[in-house]
Amino acid sequence: MKLEIQNRTQQRVYSITELTRQIKFLLESHFPNIWVKGEISNFKLHSSGHMYFSLKDENAQLPCVMWRGRNNLLFFMPKDGMKVVAQGNVTVYEKRGYYQFEVLELQPAGIGELQLAFEQLKQRLKAEGLFEAEHKKPIPAYPERIGIVTSATGAAIRDLVTVVGRRFPSVQLILNPVRVQGDGAAEDIARAIDEFNEYGQVDVLIVGRGGGSLEDLWPFNEEVVARAIFRSKIPIISAVGHEVDFSISDFVADLRAPTPSAAAELVVRNRDELLSTLQAMVQKMYRLLKEKIRYYRDKVNYLESSYALRRPADVIKEYNQRLDELTRTMETALTHQIERERARITALTKHLENLNPLSIMKRGYSICYREQDGHIIIDAVQLQKEDKIRVQFAKGQIRGTVDEVQSSTSA
Repeated sequence: MKLEIQNRTQQRVYSITELTRQIKFLLESHFPNIWVKGEISNFKLHSSGHMYFSLKDENAQLPCVMWRGRNNLLFFMPKDGMKVVAQGNVTVYEKRGYYQFEVLELQPAGIGELQLAFEQLKQRLKAEGLFEAEHKKPIPAYPERIGIVTSATGAAIRDLVTVVGRRFPSVQLILNPVRVQGDGAAEDIARAIDEFNEYGQVDVLIVGRGGGSLEDLWPFNEEVVARAIFRSKIPIISAVGHEVDFSISDFVADLRAPTPSAAAELVVRNRDELLSTLQAMVQKMYRLLKEKIRYYRDKVNYLESSYALRRPADVIKEYNQRLDELTRTMETALTHQIERERARITALTKHLENLNPLSIMKRGYSICYREQDGHIIIDAVQLQKEDKIRVQFAKGQIRGTVDEVQSSTSA
């Protein structure tokens, strides 16, 4: 018995505080900044603004806390039964001696949860008035510079360049390239919109991407993008996805287009249609003038045949002669005006054709792109040896690798 007591006194005996702190150190040092997936249960939003809940699966559950400073950034309201993915740290609450998960970021885990989050944010922003027609800015009829917020390598930018080049080549496109899916994409899009408002000097913005799944399009459903669109002083056309896809950005933007190509069709007028309109206006002017002349001639003829004016026939004949002279003068002037307008339209058409990038390329010029990011190369110093390049000609293209870089100052 004495030996047993002696052995026990030789062993280290922890206090509750010491043991708890050792456990806290082990847990928190081995599980920092991790992701866990589970179903929310026992959710409670405290009057302090902090959120308390558990994440569970078939065999276990994990107590969680999300402080007010973090949950203010959520774009949806968690509720029991919702499957989520949480990022955070394992911590130990020493006073009660149990561990919990301190949540730093919370995201819906499935399509159903994403759709629920979409509806929650949509209703909240609608209640704030972000979708109201009174906030919509008019789209300019004849923009000269169009800002584009999309990926530099996606189908959207290629479609926009093609449509604008076909409809009105002299319109200038300015791209602020962003990520359009994945982590950080929403922040990229919002930043690009703000930069255009500060530095862009463009007439209208097209913000969007090609179609995809709900997860792919999710950056355009995030609140940070919606807020950036709403505070923009530049009119914005949202062009996200295909015809069946709607996003939060579509509701906030000044105009919604089902695809990037459709956005280009909406904002850029067709050059040939404009020329036809001008010609139609000239023809209408000519017709109205002829009708006015015929009206006054008929009126003179009527007065000439009336009983009261039969005697002063000579006066009427004189006025008739003057009317004929005036008619000839007006017809001559109108003919000259029509010829001047036709010459101006011809010159404008030729000028527009000269501005067409394809016309320039047909004279022997080409455009060089860097393959890795699609940037247009205007100076050899932008390239390095072994860089992959693509050279676009008026007809066709070639790809190659840089063997040597010589700057314009090289001997």
